[in-house]
Amino acid sequence: MKRPTVIAIEHLTYTYPATERPALRDLSLTIPAGQFCAVLGANGAGKSTLCYALAGFVPHFYRGRMEGRVMVAGHDIAATPPSALVGLVGLVFANPFNQITGACYTVREEVAFGLENLGVPPAEMEPRIAQALAVTGLTDLADRSPFALSGGQQQRLALAAVLAMQPQVLVLDEPTSQLDPAGTREVFAVLGALAARHHTTVVLVSQALEWVATYADRVIVLAEGRLVADGAPTDVLTRPEMETWGVGATRYTQAARRGQAQGLAPTDRPLPVTLPQAVAFWS
Repeated sequence: MKRPTVIAIEHLTYTYPATERPALRDLSLTIPAGQFCAVLGANGAGKSTLCYALAGFVPHFYRGRMEGRVMVAGHDIAATPPSALVGLVGLVFANPFNQITGACYTVREEVAFGLENLGVPPAEMEPRIAQALAVTGLTDLADRSPFALSGGQQQRLALAAVLAMQPQVLVLDEPTSQLDPAGTREVFAVLGALAARHHTTVVLVSQALEWVATYADRVIVLAEGRLVADGAPTDVLTRPEMETWGVGATRYTQAARRGQAQGLAPTDRPLPVTLPQAVAFWS
């Protein structure tokens, strides 16, 4: 069954104020409901700008010059007030300290903070908070101080606070960049479950290629503001141009390529991008 389109970007070009070079150039893209789409690219490729465009920071906050159109769940982002986007798109930043309020004594209160500001009735708040805590694995930590959590737990808390708002689209700008491997695994597992079980549309900027290959349904690559690759993780992550685009390859792909170059590995099998694929490749 074909999923309905939730995100539709049409010929988007955006230039920040006081700059001449566009951060995004003639970008067109559609993303269906419930898809886990990873966004890759070198620094300055336009990844964060894409996140800001989906969440309405572009053009409402950063201003600048925008051409083209960004549609999310039938709403034209440029024509929709930021206040109306709160329940439509949830944005999670790389550093959870940028989202944790510092005004709440417990994890539960932190998750409730946004709902309280929107005036959501208590009877509706409680189940939304409980569900957000359960999905992110924080139920047992609900009464703990947000500042007594590990980095991975704080990132999941920032995610839970956004999920309680029940956005149709979840946008994450390198949410695991400051996490250790265990924390990174925790966050990716939650995102994978959200897309697979709860049909949340996930757009994730990340450089954690192995986890992207494991959990994402689709990978797109940006280079100098342009869309240069789009497809299944295995197909995109094994493309030789990934080095040119400043993304690179997983350790398993690199090892397989070296093995093929030295005549030690089969040349008639797809290059691996994950450990299970590498085991099959070398077997």
